[in-house]
Amino acid sequence: MKAVKGKYYFGGIHPRGMKELSASAALEVFPEPEEVAISTSQSFGKPAIPAVTVGQAVKEGEVIAHADGAISSDVFASISGTVKEIKDITGDRGNETYIVIQSDGRHTKSYLPPLTAPDAEAIKARLKDAGIVGLGGAGFPTAVKASPKTPVDTLILNGAECEPYLTCDHRLMVEKTEEIMRGARYLAAALGVKKIIIGIEANKPDAIKAFEQFDDVLPVVLKKQYPMGGEKQLIYVTTGRRVALGKLPADVGVIVQNVGTCFAVCEAVELGKPLYERAVTVSGKSVATPKNVWVRVGTPVQSIIDFCGGESSAPKKVVLGGPMTGTALAGYDVYTHKTTSGILLLSKEEAAAEEPTPCINCGKCADVCPMHLMPMNTAFYSAAGDFEAAEKYGNARSCIECGACEYICPAKRPLIQAIRKTKSELRKASAPAPVVRDVAGKPLKEIDGKPIEEAAPDNLKNKEENNG
Repeated sequence: MKAVKGKYYFGGIHPRGMKELSASAALEVFPEPEEVAISTSQSFGKPAIPAVTVGQAVKEGEVIAHADGAISSDVFASISGTVKEIKDITGDRGNETYIVIQSDGRHTKSYLPPLTAPDAEAIKARLKDAGIVGLGGAGFPTAVKASPKTPVDTLILNGAECEPYLTCDHRLMVEKTEEIMRGARYLAAALGVKKIIIGIEANKPDAIKAFEQFDDVLPVVLKKQYPMGGEKQLIYVTTGRRVALGKLPADVGVIVQNVGTCFAVCEAVELGKPLYERAVTVSGKSVATPKNVWVRVGTPVQSIIDFCGGESSAPKKVVLGGPMTGTALAGYDVYTHKTTSGILLLSKEEAAAEEPTPCINCGKCADVCPMHLMPMNTAFYSAAGDFEAAEKYGNARSCIECGACEYICPAKRPLIQAIRKTKSELRKASAPAPVVRDVAGKPLKEIDGKPIEEAAPDNLKNKEENNG
């Protein structure tokens, strides 16, 4: 179909794209690592539970950790070899359990059986069995997203890739167009919808042209504006539908999937290949040769940097992911996840490193917020420790953490840090109280004659310890 122009949306910013560093770099296959360390936390939700033991031989694509509940995903060996260790490692996402595998150099694989003309239920089952998660950053299990509680009529493919520097989705759209479309059709069949839309920013004309060849997808040209790839923003500019605060895309009849996820779905259905590798952009002015690379989950970041020629100059900041939503690293001793989209080595000229100064009440953070929030209010009350007020006057729970507010702030206030802290404290406050049980396993309602909620902390602690 001929591409159409997307709608205008309020807010957002226009940072330097820096796409030119790697946009023309075709995808390269990173050589199989000698050793990988694969986290059991590979998706939104609960970490998976290790299903292997030290010394066990595993094949590439074999399950090494089982999903723990619906909002979790299976984890797979990305190389064939022997489980060397299972240990906790503190990395870019805090403390996680990692399964370390030493390669045997045999490249033996263990895939699922390919599916031929699968129906909706077979596709949904394959999404779960292959551990497919959203590759746009959030990592939400795709099988759950493909089973919405409300009827939907439209599937939107997210090809915006609005984060500066990142170009791996762009390369996928140009090099793997057919596979992305086949994956999209499987997702549409699972959802029971016929309408497929793909949103692509105007700075990727070759990708737009690539999808115009298909009769069953409508390419929508998006204005170069960050965060155009946010779900709610993308839904509005492509369909005109508004997702209210606190609501989900399915509530307006839409499901959004990243183009990288669509490619993974195609491989899972047609090849039986689980999700254990993905495309990653390595960029920034401090890396010798910016590249787009096929990387196996659990690959050491240091070895990926070496593959790209190492440092061309000492970086001021190293970021895992995009510069707006990624995580700054203290060093290279971390490992890739299913959701790792980029590794950026930013020079002094590229990296913001100014010290924050007091808020000047300019309101620019509210002006650019695509969710119509008041980030300065959240920051003010969060600093005072009043997290309920931070939510009431800043609506922090609705923040998508795009970083536009912090980018535009002339005082360089750590607004996203304040928002994340507020969300964390609100989750802690709303968490259910621990259930204290007696030796028979029955819940205790009283301790020393007092209701459980009034029991002295020391007594409660003692009861918990005594009951395991």
